[in-house]
Parts: sequence; structure tokens; C-alpha cells
Amino acid sequence: MTTPRAVVTGGAGFLGSHLCERLLEQDYEVLCVDNFCTGTPANVAHLLDHPRFRLLRRDVTDYLHVSGPVTAVLHFASPASPIDYLQLPIETLKVGSIGTLHALGLAKDKGARFLLASTSECYGDPQVHPQPETYWGHVNPVGPRGVYDEAKRFGEALTMAYRRSHGVDTAIVRIFNTFGPRMRPNDGRAIPTFIRQALASEPLTVAGDGAQTRSVCYVDDLIEGLLRLLRSDLAGPVNIGNPGELSVRALAERIRALCASPSKLRFVARPEDDPTVRQPDITLARDTLGWEPKIELDDGLRRTIAWFRRLDGSACQRSPHS
Repeated sequence: MTTPRAVVTGGAGFLGSHLCERLLEQDYEVLCVDNFCTGTPANVAHLLDHPRFRLLRRDVTDYLHVSGPVTAVLHFASPASPIDYLQLPIETLKVGSIGTLHALGLAKDKGARFLLASTSECYGDPQVHPQPETYWGHVNPVGPRGVYDEAKRFGEALTMAYRRSHGVDTAIVRIFNTFGPRMRPNDGRAIPTFIRQALASEPLTVAGDGAQTRSVCYVDDLIEGLLRLLRSDLAGPVNIGNPGELSVRALAERIRALCASPSKLRFVARPEDDPTVRQPDITLARDTLGWEPKIELDDGLRRTIAWFRRLDGSACQRSPHS
């Protein structure tokens, strides 16, 4: 039997590196493509000696040519945290548009299944709660977060155009907040920020009054959902995330307790267009993929905190953004 082969763009990022690992475990050959804009070779360093793994430094907005057969193209290349896409707005828009075009072109050329990593940010600051895939969203296209939101929304539209016009076998996943090992301590997202601050006994910086909600999913659960979608014939979009909703303040207090930290909470201004609520309706994933998250929040947080503790001391030092 021919070995399946996957191309993972953004494969050296947080999610991409976990995805590469799981694909190797499932006997794929994996070509990891990354320009290291926000990813790092360190995330896949442990895979470099694997006989079925190859790392290629390339910017998918320039071109994406791969020789030989390809079974699946998984397009995960994009800055994904606010601190990244606010500093890299043009790059974010280009990878969501031109990068998606190139990745779809590769899938079309190879007759491969294409999986687009979209985002719950497509729902913006939602007026429907929880958010089902049928909700069209409430997004500010000219606000600072619009570079990410609209790049992903355009990517979804382009993916469906390739499906309808070219018959490409496509799937769209809308990823909700995910956490776990290999998150960058200074990437600006709530969980790594709170863990870094708690381990350094610094104040935990909570945006606004902390009443805004998030639903966070441990990375292993998320990757399982992605692979079930990849193996299905579902087009999506499909929400993959944990429907367990909690406030940002409660999340900070949970992390502080698990770190046994003396840190206080410090309330800071909320970013512009920061969503008030976020919770996935995962009925579609449950009914069609038989998927739902299994890992309890505290268990996932303990694993993530343990990983942060193992980082060298510089990882938990004060960031210029804290």
C-alpha cells in the first residue's frame, strides 16, 4: 500500500508541529513547510531524524511547488495571536489570501484533500451565543483585528470557490482557543501570558474586568478533531473547540492556583474589538465526526504549566509587552 503524504504549511508553529507529530504516528510522510515568521525550527527539532519527515523553509505567499504525489494539504500558515497579526498585518493578509491560493493550487494539481485552518474569529464579537457554523459573524473589517478575521474569511470563500469551480476535495475547520505545550510565552494570548506571569510571580494582566468569556481546548483534543475531519468527506466549516465556557478572570485565577503563585491580578485596558463571548456549538462535530473534547481543563493546564517550567529561565522573564 502506498504511504500517504501530507504537506503541512505553518508546520513549525504551535498547532502545526503537533499536527506533524500525529500525522507521522498515523504513518504519513510529512513535508513541513514554514518561513519561521512566528513558528520555530525548535518545535519540530525532535522530528528531524524521522525517516518520513522533511522540513522545508519556504514562504507560501511566494510559491508552493512540491514534487511527487501528495495525499493531503493542510494549510496552517498564518500568524495566529493578536500580538503577531497586529505587528504583521500585511503578512497576515497575504498568507490568508495568496498563501491560501497557492496551497489550494497544490491540492488541485495533486488531487489531494485540502484542509483549511480557519478560526472562531470569523464570528467576530458574536451576537449569537454559542456560535454555530450557520452564524455569519459580527466582524469589524476596518478594525485592527480585521487583518486576521478577514484574511480567514477570505480564505474560507476561496476554499469554497475551488471546491465549487474546480472540484477540489476541501474541508474548513473553525478552530476555537487552543492551548498546550509549544505555545510561545510572549505570544500575547491569555494562557501563556498568565502562566509566564504566575511562574515569575508577576501580576497577572487581565483585560478589562475579566468578565469576557473564552472556551479553551487542549491541543491533543483539537488535533484529534482535525484528523477526523481530514479523514472524512465533510466540507465544513466545522467548529472544533471545547464548549466549556469560563471568564478570563476565572481562567487567570485557575492558573494562579495551579502554579501556586503569589501573583495578584492587575486589570488593564481591553483591546479594541475584543470579543465579549466565545463558545463553540460542536453539535456538527459530535454528530458527523463522533468528536468531542476529552481532556479536562485543569489536566490540560497542568500539562502546559509543566512544559513552561521545563523551559529555560529566559522563557519566563518579563516581556516588553507585559
